[in-house]
Amino acid sequence: MSPAAVLARLRASSPRARLLSLVAVVVLVAAGMFGFFASRDTRVALFATPLRADQLAEVEQRLAAWNVPHAVASDNVRVERAKRGELLLRLSLAGVPHAHLAGSDEALAHVGALTPQTVLEAQTRDALAADLALGLRGIDGVADARVVIAPSSGGVYADETRRDASASVRVTLGPGARLAARTVAGIKAFVAGGVPGLDAERVTVLDDRGLALDGDGGDDAPDVQTALQSALDAAFGAGATIVRVHREPLGERRDVRDVRRAAVDGSIARATTDERYASGAKKYSKTSATEDRGSRTHEEHRVAGAGSTARLTVAVFVDGARKLDLAKIRALAAATAGIRAERGDAVSVEAVAFGDGTPRAVRAARAPGWVLAFAGVLPQALTAVAVVLAVAFAAKPLASAAARAVESASARSTAREVVSIPPARVRGALEGEPPHVAAAIISSLPAVTATAVLELYAPDERAAIVRRLARANASLVPPPEDLIRER
Repeated sequence: MSPAAVLARLRASSPRARLLSLVAVVVLVAAGMFGFFASRDTRVALFATPLRADQLAEVEQRLAAWNVPHAVASDNVRVERAKRGELLLRLSLAGVPHAHLAGSDEALAHVGALTPQTVLEAQTRDALAADLALGLRGIDGVADARVVIAPSSGGVYADETRRDASASVRVTLGPGARLAARTVAGIKAFVAGGVPGLDAERVTVLDDRGLALDGDGGDDAPDVQTALQSALDAAFGAGATIVRVHREPLGERRDVRDVRRAAVDGSIARATTDERYASGAKKYSKTSATEDRGSRTHEEHRVAGAGSTARLTVAVFVDGARKLDLAKIRALAAATAGIRAERGDAVSVEAVAFGDGTPRAVRAARAPGWVLAFAGVLPQALTAVAVVLAVAFAAKPLASAAARAVESASARSTAREVVSIPPARVRGALEGEPPHVAAAIISSLPAVTATAVLELYAPDERAAIVRRLARANASLVPPPEDLIRER
């Protein structure tokens, strides 16, 4: 159907049908606009620069663990605009994503037959270091790692010495993480096993502070703490205790030699002296005797390195709300940690009130769960109530105003059509119309025609029409306050 035909049908239809058609068109347009805005993707890119495949997978895994809605693109992640800053801060604190390291596949992808041997060796060495660093990232407590490899080199000349291969590893530890001696030794063995001709003794491991992490330092405090914490968690439940172990290194090398003698029977030796003097005979005598019955000799020689343990202290925090036996916990802790009283080791077990990590002022101001849930749905509830009240109080006045607007438009259209019509035909066209409609049409006619049409009405009908013609407000649509007052 052509637009001209549609317009013709609309002109020929009744005012009520026109109004319904207009309302239907408005509803369809509103529904279309709502669907357009509801289906439009308003999310923005999380990072300003494109991500690599490994970085993208790392970010996606972390957002999925946090239950954050997101959409994955080819080189970025799209999130809600309002949450972008918060997510960037959380990812930065978590160290995600890590810096991209080109592994063997990526580094050697563009190597050709004409690549110089020195360049090929350098790329191979860098790719091997990247593979080792990626492998170290998966160790518990290691947030990131960098590996630098110095290859072995033989002397060009006869008087030059050969230099063995070596490697340096810099590890970034997670918050509160510490590497045990066995872990450091394992890192050295891992790097040495990945580089041909590299000995584990020539691998140096550093932390972010520049301190060397030696595998032979004997620092077993983290192992003792982990073992004691796991034992207490298994016995009393997780969260009932907190264990902290502190080890004081000796700091110097000590060489102690201890020799002990023990008697075979009774005393080891006995010495006697007999001294006599006779004044009459002027005679003096002195006799001394020594008796050695033999002994057993035990000699002990102890050598303590500078990294040995001088003193071990263990602190156990017990949740006071659980009313646990502190004496039993102290005995278990001393036995598990291997406390030696002669060395000066100490165990402290105290019952304290555990908190949830939230400041006391924040906990006092924290509202109950039902209050938070009600606050979450309060804006939607108020909106729904406002819509219901608006419909309840404004439906009738709006419908009345719309009906009067349609009648006014119909009256003006009829008045334009009957300007050149004789008064008798105008009176016939207005037969059955209410006084306010007749007044609206007659008011738009010329004065002569209007007077002639009024003369054709009965006196009572003419009076009703004249009263409406005489109103100061001749508009068929009253002011909004009148409509609300009528409601």
